[in-house]
Amino acid sequence: MPSGEIFERIVKAVARRPLAPLAAVAVVAIAGALFALRLEPSTGTDSLVSQGSDTFAQTERFKQDFGDDAIVVLVEGDLQRTLLTSDLQRLIQLEGCLSGNVPADGLKALPEPCRELAKLKPAKVVLGPGTFVNTVVEQVGGEFARRLAAARQAGPKASARLQRELLSIGLRYGITDVPSVDSPGFVSALVFDDDGKTPKSQFSYLFPSQDAALIQMRLRPGLSDAERSRTVDLVRAAVAEPQLQPEQGARYVVTGVPVVVDGLGDAVRDAIPWLLAAAILVMAATLAIVFRTRLRLLPLALALAASAITFGLLALVGGELTMASIAVLPVLIGLAVDYAIQFQARYDEVRARTGAPPSEAAPAAAAAGGPTIVGAGIATAVGFLVLLTSPIPMVRGFGALLVAGIAIALICALFAGFAALVRFGEPRRRADGVPPPLPRLRDALTGLGGRIAGSGLGRGVARRWRELRLWALERGERALATSIARPRRVLAIALALAVVGWAADTQSNVVSDVRELAPADLQELRDIEQLQDQTGVSGEIDVTVRADDVTDPKVLAWMSSFQQRVLDDAGYRSGERCTQEKDPPELCPALSLPDLLAAVGGGDRKRVKGLIDAIPPYLSQSLITADRKTANLAFGIRLQSLERQQEVVERIERQLDPPPGVEAAVVGLPVLAADANDKLSSPLRRALTLLAALAGVFLVLLAIRRSAREAAIPLIPIALATGWSGGIMFLLGLLPGPFEVELNPMSVTLGALVIAISTEFSVLLSARYRQERIGGASAARALETTYASTGAAVMASGVTAIAGFAVLAASDIRMLRDFGILTVVDLTVSLLGVMLVLPAALIWAAQRSRNA
Repeated sequence: MPSGEIFERIVKAVARRPLAPLAAVAVVAIAGALFALRLEPSTGTDSLVSQGSDTFAQTERFKQDFGDDAIVVLVEGDLQRTLLTSDLQRLIQLEGCLSGNVPADGLKALPEPCRELAKLKPAKVVLGPGTFVNTVVEQVGGEFARRLAAARQAGPKASARLQRELLSIGLRYGITDVPSVDSPGFVSALVFDDDGKTPKSQFSYLFPSQDAALIQMRLRPGLSDAERSRTVDLVRAAVAEPQLQPEQGARYVVTGVPVVVDGLGDAVRDAIPWLLAAAILVMAATLAIVFRTRLRLLPLALALAASAITFGLLALVGGELTMASIAVLPVLIGLAVDYAIQFQARYDEVRARTGAPPSEAAPAAAAAGGPTIVGAGIATAVGFLVLLTSPIPMVRGFGALLVAGIAIALICALFAGFAALVRFGEPRRRADGVPPPLPRLRDALTGLGGRIAGSGLGRGVARRWRELRLWALERGERALATSIARPRRVLAIALALAVVGWAADTQSNVVSDVRELAPADLQELRDIEQLQDQTGVSGEIDVTVRADDVTDPKVLAWMSSFQQRVLDDAGYRSGERCTQEKDPPELCPALSLPDLLAAVGGGDRKRVKGLIDAIPPYLSQSLITADRKTANLAFGIRLQSLERQQEVVERIERQLDPPPGVEAAVVGLPVLAADANDKLSSPLRRALTLLAALAGVFLVLLAIRRSAREAAIPLIPIALATGWSGGIMFLLGLLPGPFEVELNPMSVTLGALVIAISTEFSVLLSARYRQERIGGASAARALETTYASTGAAVMASGVTAIAGFAVLAASDIRMLRDFGILTVVDLTVSLLGVMLVLPAALIWAAQRSRNA
């Protein structure tokens, strides 16, 4: 740990030219803010699962083979009116537009969004009713033409025999018209059952009900977040074009996983600036009230500068703005405010005690407080370094970003903080005759302030504030006196509450259902719920099957058997609809190779290969790779929590028993998200992480203080605070209805916040107490002095952070609201725990030392 002399020399250099470090930090902060504005919320899966994991690798292979998650266009309306009229031609045009593969001549006739899609080419494959009907017409018509030409060459008898055969086929399948997309009779016979209304079950992946058809646009792998977002916008623009709109009453609904993720990202991105602006204003007002000194807003300015530099650095190194990195901001601002306040409080102490000018008081304050404050910062950073062991990349990023932010915050406080105190630490006398800047505005504000203060309301507010302040001071003095007088009782009660809290924390739920986390009025959420109403499912879980030849009848037989076992286990019964209201199945059949081959008739390997060769490419590339080594089994899944989703994935995996030479894996975004949530929400993993963080803090303090006792005492309130926080969060989860507050994927990482803030406060207070004791003060007197000086600064920084992030509780986004509330809970517990329990721990340790 650097000695006080090093900090003194640094600040003496700063004091000689204070404007230089101020300007440097300001320029870097502005540049950092500009870079940070380029950060976009990440919607990729690479931040959820380590790229070294088998699940991630299998999913990436699946994407390369079959495409990424699908944007779904729900065509909602009477299916007969959609398919048996000119609207079918509009569907064919729309699907061609989405595919981006329309020839140049045809592209000229399509709207502008189609031309942009043709340039971007975001689709791996587009599967829809228009393409399906058109392809069947082309294949059937081509086959008829070839057979008719051959029969004519063979003579009149062959022609007559072919006509009788075609008539028999037509009567058998109800085909009375010539194959054509404009032939209602042919299209009806192709799509509908004998009643002419119910779509055939083998085509449920296209026609899930009498009132819905689906267009699925599987995205090309490797699209950036910006390209995915742009694709969603272009699809919406395309379906809104009058040229592509149905004329017979149907309507388009653009939905699917990429659309929901993009919409939620937009909602968070739009909400954060306003909420943070409100939080900063509230923090500024609170700091102005509770931090009684000149330049009282300086700590907040330094914290914002440190945050801007940190997130600018994140953008500069190519990082992404994940939910975890968003959670860094309140932690970093709270810590940075505290560092700045602690340095400024030491400066004020030196000035009050010695009367030295700013240029002399600043180095003395740095020498006195630098080792302690930087030591506290190092201990806090080491606690966060434990997060680098997490299997989740975004959690590792959370820890790394905070460690970098702590270092930047300390540098800003040491250089720019003391530079500002030296340059502006006391009013400068103006030369005679030089007016103050903006004299009219100053006079107007002074007059307005005087009128407000002199009004009845102003006097009442001032009186109530004085009463509240005196009440808080009195309660604080009583609490400190109780901790000093009865340390064992205070520690026993604190330990009992912590034990209850630790036990309760294991029962806390982690909410991961997007319907509970997103704004209630999010259109994308309503759209995917509408998709589920019409189809019974909202997403897809895929199983990849790899073998030397997946068309081997034995492999196909296993795939068919496996698929049936999974569906039976999920509650699906043949002949049932996934849209049933009573006891709907958890999984439903989707497009798969065994089902398709069974629909057209299977057979030996030669016949199977012939059938696969006859499958249109737009359809086959969704089912099997060109080398016949990989096939895909798809299952439709309902909208549900990630916990329940993980259970579904595990049940599918239990059914995986491929024969020798065959590999199978469950892949896709639902699998990645469920696995990540399982790791994040594991109570055991959270507990082990907190224990590791406490061990890291202990080792740092041991290295600094060279005494196990001195290192362990500050850990007592830190460890106990984790239990209190867990207990309070459990109780908040029991509140009724809209008042309920639960952990979510964004706030589950905040367990580290309790240790971080508690470490900061505990180390600062215990170090100041130690200095007073070395100076000859008794234990009680040392505590009184510590809490009157350093304690007041700790309270000011804690209250400021609490007030600012209470603003997030006003958000209509459940995820941000709960995040804000839990942040306030963690900050409050950390502050009160240290202020109340640390004195008892220090007195108890002093008593044991005397009795030893």
